[in-house]
Amino acid sequence: MDLSALTDRRLVLAPGDAGYDDELAGFQTGYAQRPDLVFTATSTDDVVAAVTYAADAGLPIGVQATGHGLPDASAGGVLISTRRLDEVVVDPAARTARVGAGVRWGQVVAAAAEHGLAPLNGSAPSVGAVSYTLGGGLGVLAREFGYAADHVRSLDVVTADGAVRHVTADSEPELFWGLLGGGANLGVVTALEIGLVPVTRLYGGALAFDGRDVDPGAVLRAYTAWTETVPDEVTSSLAALVYPDLPMLPEALRGRYLVTVRVAYTGSAAEGERLVAPLRAIGPAHEDSLRELPYTESHTIHSDPDFPHAYYGESRMLDALDGDALERILALTGPAADRMHVVQLNHLGGALARPAANAVPHRDAQWLLRILSPLNGAGGTETAENTAGADRAVLRELYAGAFGEVAPHVLGRSLNFTFASGDRPEGLYDAETHKRLAGLKVTYDPANLFRRNYNVR
Repeated sequence: MDLSALTDRRLVLAPGDAGYDDELAGFQTGYAQRPDLVFTATSTDDVVAAVTYAADAGLPIGVQATGHGLPDASAGGVLISTRRLDEVVVDPAARTARVGAGVRWGQVVAAAAEHGLAPLNGSAPSVGAVSYTLGGGLGVLAREFGYAADHVRSLDVVTADGAVRHVTADSEPELFWGLLGGGANLGVVTALEIGLVPVTRLYGGALAFDGRDVDPGAVLRAYTAWTETVPDEVTSSLAALVYPDLPMLPEALRGRYLVTVRVAYTGSAAEGERLVAPLRAIGPAHEDSLRELPYTESHTIHSDPDFPHAYYGESRMLDALDGDALERILALTGPAADRMHVVQLNHLGGALARPAANAVPHRDAQWLLRILSPLNGAGGTETAENTAGADRAVLRELYAGAFGEVAPHVLGRSLNFTFASGDRPEGLYDAETHKRLAGLKVTYDPANLFRRNYNVR
């Protein structure tokens, strides 16, 4: 395939070209990609050109929008950068939004809010909306409305044969099913049409306890007992971490061991206050930001970091909880650990358990347990990547011990919360879902061009 037209428009970059490194830079700095060519897509036609070129040359294809969920370091092949496909168009009458592959959740929240609507976005506004949804999409209001993937109306995708397909549940039901939950295995999704919900405000925020003043186990036990009493309109999680004593952090956080409950509730503020009263009774709070807020401030509930950094993370979907096991995990990852670890426990159930016409697995899970840890080193140099790789091996050993504590209740892993583990795709799907996805892979990507991901084979 002749790339001269794209090269003339500076849409194809090779190592050493001006802009090559900038195009590869993303949120995850621990594992760099060093493709032979980067296609900086500005249209669906550019994506078709990239896929056709890679297919003709037999090269693997990777896709990057924001770089949050990079599966691993990689070299060679083709990378399609979709960040310029960043258009959002809201149809307020239909309560839908057309979202390009490079759009971040913050853009969708802002655009929908102009019409009194909200998407089923995640907690971080800088995360790519399309890639997050293709992995399922566990949102701020998940227990009330389900996964983001459950609200997709259609997908525009370029498959390995270079065909442009507009896929709906009616037009190609099996491909529709597999794209939603199958990640980047079946093609390059250039846009989604998603359903929006009539939410403009909520009651929510964070209630943080100092783990050195209030027993973390007591917070954990009180929180899990509380979740048994709340309606589906309440989506919540618990997080525990020791903040490093670093000057760039606010004084109130430096060196603190905080155990925090985060809450989002679409009911009234008065009812929200009544619902959270048992949480406030746990003990004195280091921080209490529970309040009524516009939905455009929903990201402040979690206050996820918004700066690029190197990290590794894993997750387990659980069918039940073992309180003693969770307390042992907190001890393993708390102040006695040799670095910061973020442990998060998401309450599932509610609308997340409802069947849907997509491949999002483990819907019978009641809890999602996540651990995320910073990595030493940052991508960009061979030495830094070797450091990050060695660090990942150390963390895997620690995670094996931590997740081993809850092994009897593990259903699998969550694609959205498995970071830098592209070489370990096992457990992301139940056996039947994996078999069905593997069949679609043979049909739509028989050469496995789309393998720079959490690969299904």
